[in-house]
Amino acid sequence: MSSEVLFRIGIVEVACAILFLIPQTAFWGAILLTAYLGGAVATHVRLGDAFVVPIVVAVVVWVALGLRNPTI
Repeated sequence: MSSEVLFRIGIVEVACAILFLIPQTAFWGAILLTAYLGGAVATHVRLGDAFVVPIVVAVVVWVALGLRNPTI
């Protein structure tokens, strides 16, 4: 994978994380991070790599959102 592609993927992930950090957009950020990490899980499964870390991170995102906003 070229470094330009990796850079763009990183920009998307950082943008999703910034959305998650802003209280008004935290719900959308959590959804986008979960989708992003779902793609990571699919890629790791396809390659036969360990895929537990993206799942744990996605769970932590939703737990954090639930602690920040109890109505979730």
